[in-house]
This record gives sequence, C-alpha cells and structure tokens, in this order.
Amino acid sequence: MRFISCVAVAVLCSCAVQSSAERSAADAKKQTSAIRKVLDAQVAAWNRGDIPGFMDGYVRGEKLRFASGGTYRFGWKVTLEKYQKSYPNADAMGRLTFSDLKIQLLSPQYAEVFGRWHLKRGGEFEDISGLYTLLMQRTESGWRVLHDHTSSKPPETDKKAE
Repeated sequence: MRFISCVAVAVLCSCAVQSSAERSAADAKKQTSAIRKVLDAQVAAWNRGDIPGFMDGYVRGEKLRFASGGTYRFGWKVTLEKYQKSYPNADAMGRLTFSDLKIQLLSPQYAEVFGRWHLKRGGEFEDISGLYTLLMQRTESGWRVLHDHTSSKPPETDKKAE
C-alpha cells in the first residue's frame, strides 16, 4: 500500500510539473505575441507618417535610452524630437519594414529583441537599413522599449555574416 501511495504522489507531482511547464510555455507565447504587436503597431504608425504614434512603443520618461550613430540620448521627448528632426516628411520617413526578428524573454519583466530594419524611401532620399537590439520592459501599459541600440549601413553592406 505504501508503494502505491508513493507512485500516486510521484504521478501527481509529475502532472503538476508538466502543467506548470505548459503554463510557462503558453505565457511565453502570449508575451512574445504581445511584443510583436507593439513592433507591428510601430511599423504601422511609421508608415502612416505618425512619429508620435511610433513613439508609443517606447517607455515614456527619462529612463528611455536610444543609441545610434555613435551617440546616445536619454528621454522619450528628446528621442521624439530627434526623430521629428531627422525625418521631416514622408519621403524622408519612407516605408519601414522589420525582418529577422528574434525575441528572447529574459524574465517576466524584460525581453530582448533583435532584428533588421529597412526604410524604402522616395524623392532625394536613399534607402537605408540596419540592425537593432531592443531591451523591452513590461510596464502597466504593456511591453515598451526601454533601451534601443540601432545601427545603419548602406543596403549593399547590410547582409548576414557568412
């Protein structure tokens, strides 16, 4: 009888561990999907010329860090103003696409996103593209970019390492 009780306890523990793992996998899928939605909303906002809408994907406040072109800045408002100055019209903004997206959940509060970006532009503006790494934070408003490190290269040099 004691043996049967031990087996029953082992089976119940195994089921609890499996159920917990299934819940963790389901939550990871849910969080990854939520992060993708933020990035998709940013692309949609950019492509309709809505820089403030694009910036909704970032943490508001002074903790936001944006690094690009060998410099960095802190703050949501400073980053918004830099985007508005750098992309003054629809031709400069172009059409944004993200690709090669990799999302890694680091904890329940943080995730790393790595990917490629490309702007197909018109008028006097050349197309540009590059790589980005984001540290995203889960906030009361959902997932938001806390740190953004973006690089750019001419399209002919923007390829995967062999």
